[in-house]
Amino acid sequence: MKEFKSSKESRVSITELMLPAHSNFGGKVHGGYILNLMDQIAFACASKHSRSYCVTASVNKVDFLNPIEVGELVTLKAAVNYTGRTSMVVGVRVESENITTGKKKHCNSSYFTMVAKDIDGQSKPVPGLIIDDVQGVRRYARSMQRKSEASSRSTRFYAANFKMEEHLASLDGENVKLDL
Repeated sequence: MKEFKSSKESRVSITELMLPAHSNFGGKVHGGYILNLMDQIAFACASKHSRSYCVTASVNKVDFLNPIEVGELVTLKAAVNYTGRTSMVVGVRVESENITTGKKKHCNSSYFTMVAKDIDGQSKPVPGLIIDDVQGVRRYARSMQRKSEASSRSTRFYAANFKMEEHLASLDGENVKLDL
């Protein structure tokens, strides 16, 4: 196993035609179908980087920016943005293209934390990341920031730590009625 690899060595891209079977009741491509494709490409990218079977540990925020129409081509691009000891953050970008006009739309981007596993299902070390441009430094630093924020979010509202009085004022003006 290489000690370090560049992001370019494990980039993956797929393009798929969106069919009526992929649509929801509103006639647009179902978000769940796109999430499934995103998970598949994140797996492929992480597995290619680590040369291991990988599992999805978490998915960072997914915002659906533009709807995808039946008959459009959807292209998903994935690259490793961050490497920990046994985990990787894979950035996934989704774009759609109208095949008759050529117009492209950015539909969403998200970040998948993937963990490499050995044959016994135990987490195993992954190659580090070689960064060779400003964009790579930005993506790595952003992943570190997201990791830090996620850790803070997960402990801040534990039931044992939660103090309701500290949050009541923040509910003013919200669409909520307190009946305590």
